[in-house]
Amino acid sequence: MIEKSAGQTLLENAYQLSTPADNAEYYDAFASTYDTDFAAALGWHYPAAIAAIYRDAAETTDTPIADIGCGTGLVASALNYPQEQIDGIDISAEMLRVAEEKQLYRSLYKVDLTKSLDLIANDYGAVLSVGTFTSGHLGPEPLEGLLGIVRAHALFVIGVKKAHFQEAEFEPALRDMEAGGLIKDLKIAEGSMYAKAGHDHSADTAFALVYRKS
Repeated sequence: MIEKSAGQTLLENAYQLSTPADNAEYYDAFASTYDTDFAAALGWHYPAAIAAIYRDAAETTDTPIADIGCGTGLVASALNYPQEQIDGIDISAEMLRVAEEKQLYRSLYKVDLTKSLDLIANDYGAVLSVGTFTSGHLGPEPLEGLLGIVRAHALFVIGVKKAHFQEAEFEPALRDMEAGGLIKDLKIAEGSMYAKAGHDHSADTAFALVYRKS
């Protein structure tokens, strides 16, 4: 194993967060170096993997896209879609500032997903998320509320770290939504999160939750 890097430390500290305010403050503090110190340093390729899953599953009606927990725009960058087809939503003002500089999004919204989503548009054809449903961040509770920002039959592709998926009991929540007729066509696929070997999280995996609003 290589010596623990700044990227590993950033990741492990992020997993220890406990409140929305903690998350906003933490990500504000290192937004300017997030892409280099974390994503590039650890080979975090899961944003590109989620973008690829979306492209494979998407129909022509599955836009515009809401990128939940968009951070600095890594999912939007991987998608390489026209700017007018994707909006970014994040709790960190500084992460949104970095994303805005990249000119990847039609609109950007600073939103705490544990509170009202009224600020966000409600006509989306898809919702994507990477890095938000993970340890120290969000459990499955906001998933039902996100159905309110999309059209009928909208596509969801939500990345959830495997250990967190199990600990926070995502599957029972999803099955309840499915049984209640809120979602359909649920598929859960496991994939790697990091492309670089040699650090403590190289073998970490995540689930892609793929489903449609009923």
